Amino acid sequence: MFMGEYAHNIDKKGRIIIPAKFREELKETVIITRGLDGCLSVYTKEQWLLIYEQLQKLPTTKKDARMFVRMMTSKAAECEFDAQGRILIPSSLVQLADLQKECMVIGAGNHIEIWAKERWVIVEEESDEAFEDIAENLTEFMI
Repeated sequence: MFMGEYAHNIDKKGRIIIPAKFREELKETVIITRGLDGCLSVYTKEQWLLIYEQLQKLPTTKKDARMFVRMMTSKAAECEFDAQGRILIPSSLVQLADLQKECMVIGAGNHIEIWAKERWVIVEEESDEAFEDIAENLTEFMI
């Protein structure tokens, strides 16, 4: 399980350090793709295969399903860690998530997310304000 949040910078080449705590579980190769809410999602290869299997179950006769599969798979990239524990994020994904210099690498349960710090601060503030209401609305799905 991935949890916690870490501040890291992305360099001009698109490389970012993934915390050692996360690297242990991610192993040497990860899949990175567009996430929801303006972030990038990083998965283990095993977790990505589970997601891919679910994508394949979506009905190809539905336009939304076709579009979702395209957006998830066309933006996906396999990345390996370098000796410093960094991954090279493809420039298209750097632009998509508006990653400048300061980033947040957060644990999100079964995957990690990479956020532009400015975007993360906004999402975090909105989530903090609505946390109790969200918890109340989702309580039936827990336990």
